[in-house]
Parts: sequence; C-alpha cells; structure tokens
Amino acid sequence: MSHVFHRSLKHSYPTAVQGEGPYLIDSNNRRYLDASGGAAVSCLGHSDPDVVEAIRQQIGQLAYAHTSFFTTQVMEELADFLVARAPEGIDSVYFVSGGSEAIEAALKLARQYFIEIGQPQRKHLIARRQSYHGNTLGALATGGNEWRRKQFEPLLINVSHVSPCYAYREQRPEESPEAMGVRLAAELEAEILRLGAENVMAFVAEPVVGATLGAVTAVPGYFKRIREVCDRHGVLLILDEVMCGMGRTGALFAAQQEGISADLITIAKGLGAGYQPIGATLVSQKIRDAIASGSGFFQHGHTYIGHATACAAALAVQKTIESRGLLARVNHLGEELRARLLDRLGNHPNVGDIRGRGLFQGIELVAERDSKTPFDPALKLHAKFKQAAMGEGLMCYPMGGTVDGLRGDHILLAPPFILEDHHLDEITEKLQSALQLTLKSL
Repeated sequence: MSHVFHRSLKHSYPTAVQGEGPYLIDSNNRRYLDASGGAAVSCLGHSDPDVVEAIRQQIGQLAYAHTSFFTTQVMEELADFLVARAPEGIDSVYFVSGGSEAIEAALKLARQYFIEIGQPQRKHLIARRQSYHGNTLGALATGGNEWRRKQFEPLLINVSHVSPCYAYREQRPEESPEAMGVRLAAELEAEILRLGAENVMAFVAEPVVGATLGAVTAVPGYFKRIREVCDRHGVLLILDEVMCGMGRTGALFAAQQEGISADLITIAKGLGAGYQPIGATLVSQKIRDAIASGSGFFQHGHTYIGHATACAAALAVQKTIESRGLLARVNHLGEELRARLLDRLGNHPNVGDIRGRGLFQGIELVAERDSKTPFDPALKLHAKFKQAAMGEGLMCYPMGGTVDGLRGDHILLAPPFILEDHHLDEITEKLQSALQLTLKSL
C-alpha cells in the first residue's frame, strides 16, 4: 500500500520514471504522449537540456535565499525579462510557487491598494460562472467551478459571479458575437452598480477559460468593453493567465491578443514549464506606486517566494522559448492541430464544439449534436475518456460540469510547444480511438 495521500485514493497510478521530449515513460516502459502538458504546464516537454543545465548551475551556486533578507540576481533578471515583455502598465513582479498563490497575492494586493489610497470600503470581488482560479480558499471562492466549490462553500468568502463569455452555449439566437460582448459588459456594469461602484474592488477573469470550460475564447471586443467598464467605476481588472498565458495561446500574454492590459496579471504553469514550481503576480505601476508611497510594505508572503532555483528554471524556459522562436511555432502548430481535429472529429455526432487558440484547444462532447444536449453526468464520460486515452498512450485533460458545474463534458488539449507534425497526427488518431472506446463503454 502506498503511504502517499494521492489525489484519488481509489485509483492506482502508473509510476512515471522518465521524461523524453513530449513523452512520459512509466516503470513498465510504456510511453504516453503528453497532449495536455500535465495541466498546461510542460510547454517545453520533459527533458530540455538548456533548462536542466540552468537549474544545475543555480543549485551549485545558490539554491535558496529567503526574500526577507536578500534579493538574488536571477530573481531580478527574471522580473526584468517579464516586465520588458508584459502588457502596457505592468511595472513589477511578485514571485510565488504556483497559480493559486498568484491569485491569492493578486486579491491581497487589490485590497491593500485601496487601503493605501484611502478607499477601504472597496471589498467586493466579481468573477464569472464556470471559471477556475485555484484551490486555496480565496482563489476557490473567486472561481465559479461549482463542483470544486460545493463542499467547501461554508469556508468561502462571498464573491459575485456574472455570465461567462461562452458563445457556444450562451450566445442568443440572432445575436452577433459583438452584441453578445456588449450584453455581457452591461451585465458586469449592472452588478457593479448593484453592489455600489464605490464598494467594488476587482473583476477577475481568464482571457481564455481553461479547466472549467475547455479553451473558451471571448467574442471580439468583449475584453475591451470589460476594461472600459472597470475603468469607468475605478474597479481593478485582474487577468488570470495561469493556464492560458506564457505563450500557450501564441502570444506571451493572452491579454495582448485582446488588445488590453490589466492592473494585475497572474501567471504560473508555463512560466517554469514544470521544471520547478513557480508562479507570479504581475503588478501595474499605479498599484506599486500606491504601496511604495504609502506603507511601503506588502502584508503578505510565503517561505519560497522568489526561490532562486525556481527563478533560474523559469528564466531558462522563457529564454529558450524566445531564442527558438517557439511562439511562432505555437501559432503554426495550433492551426495544424485545429485542422486535424476538425478533419477527424468535426462531423462526429457527439462532438458539439471544437474551440481554442494556439496550442490551447478544447473539444466539447454532447449526447446530441443539433440540440447540444450534454451526456447524463451519471455516466462520468470525462473520467471514462481519460482512462481510455491513457490506455491508448495519450495524456489529455477531460473535465465534467462544462455547462453548469454538473452537466457537460469536454477535453482540453495543451501540448508542448516542441511538437512535430507527426505528433499532431498521433494526438488526433489516439483521441479518435479513445472517443470510440469511450462511447462503446456507455
């Protein structure tokens, strides 16, 4: 019996022993093509020699120094690198160990900002239904993933949730995509006014929704209107790019593809590509300046923030992505992957939607295509699909509750940026086979 408290205590896991490019290899020498990057993490695959060497050198020189005593050269260099490439207005970076910590830091920074500028009444957060922002209590409360929230509801702060920008299911008949964006921005504004604009602290959203909806992009103009609404009422905009950022959608920051910036941006996953645990909260100059000219101290912290070895890994990852021109490759591979998905699955009677951007693609499964009727959640289709895909030697990220937290199933794909065309063929062939096996098992 394992003494590890695994995610599922009713499941027996294969033992991963080696990573080789886009593949993981288990103790039985079975190879799995990592078409989800774990959870949209492993953007450089599992054995990049430049990143491994950077980690080795950093550990040999300085593995860790607590940030209440020191800064480090590698942390400063990584911050400079990110700020130089970040959306307009971003001025500094607060390093953490993962996405949930990045969201927690963003929420606390938003609150402290309003304390510092003399608006302590601003405390309300607004986010969106069918969002996911992490599993710590503040992040979980902010997210709109009902399945993850349900049993912990008594512990969560009160957060308002407005509609997601989910065109496949929520665009109204005869409504243009642009009109949908106008309607949803008006819904956000109405919620701000209901709470009292002077009491609202921040609006939190994923530019491309990841785990809960499966690579849902916003309709054109939506985020520009959201930015305008927030600015009109003095509300901070927090963009959660933990899953969709760091090149995943074909730009280093997904916000850049929407033509906007934010007051706070959270990143993780692809920042360090899994070689070390690291995340970050990117902070606008106005927030930094308010705290610097006020108390001068952010009342928050974790033991491993700014960890030197993690920063070295992340800096090596980001320099590798840039030097090898991998963002352009993400766009090319994304187009090729989407074309293959449409060719193989686009007319399948149980595939309702294929969506996404770059190497961030989602497939929504339905019981009946024309009516968009989801499968009975009791079937646990997503779980069966994951098992079938693993049996085929394919790692992907299926989830349930796509429609409303209970009904609906989707498959999320977020493969490494280093794929070749034959890997795309392998992904689509194995997806098709796994879907066939799953449907036969129902």
